[in-house]
Amino acid sequence: MKQTYRSRTAFVLGWVWLAFVAFNVWDLIAHYTGQASMVALAVLGALTALVYVVALRPATVFTEGELVGRNPLRTTYLPWASVEDVTVSHSINVEHGGGRVLRLWTPMSTARERAKAQRRSAPRQQRGRYRTEPTLSRSEQAAVDAFAGKTHADWVGEQIRDRAEAARRRDEEATPARVTWSYDAIAAVVAAVALVVAAILAG
Repeated sequence: MKQTYRSRTAFVLGWVWLAFVAFNVWDLIAHYTGQASMVALAVLGALTALVYVVALRPATVFTEGELVGRNPLRTTYLPWASVEDVTVSHSINVEHGGGRVLRLWTPMSTARERAKAQRRSAPRQQRGRYRTEPTLSRSEQAAVDAFAGKTHADWVGEQIRDRAEAARRRDEEATPARVTWSYDAIAAVVAAVALVVAAILAG
C-alpha cells in the first residue's frame, strides 16, 4: 500500500497559486499588450516553476518495497532493508550505504511546531473543582499519547525506522539506493527560463 507524506500547508498554497496563475494567464492572453504582457508572463512562469519545485513536488512516499524521497530536483529510491539509521532535526535524515545521508524535503519540523509538540506532552494542570476539558475515548487517548512531544516529522521518522527493522527481520536484501533526476521539475525550470528569454527578446 502506497502512503504519501508532504507539507499540507505548502501543498494547498501551491494549488491556490496555480489557480491564481491560471486566471492571470488567461487575462494576459485575452488582453495582450506586447512586451508588458510577456514580462508579466515570464514573472508568473518563474514563480510557478519555483512553487512547483519546492511546494508541490516534494514528498516522502512509502511503498511495499522501498522508501521514495521526492526532493525538488531528484528522486531517491531506497529499499527498506538498506536504511541504517534515522534521525530527525529540522529535516528527516536517513542514513544508508555506509555513511550516505538522504535528507527528506518533507515533512520538516519547524521550531514552532516542535515547541507546540513539547507543550502537548506537558502534564495539564487542573484548575478549579471541575474539569472543563472533554473526556477522551480510549482510542483518542492512545492517539494523543502516540503524538505526545512529537512533530509530524518525528512520527514519519519512526515509521521509516519501523519499516526498516521489519524488512531486516524478513531478511530482505539491502541493495544500494537509486537516484534519478526529476525531469518534470527540470522541464518546469526550462519552461520558465524560455519565458524569460522570450520576454527579453520581445523588448
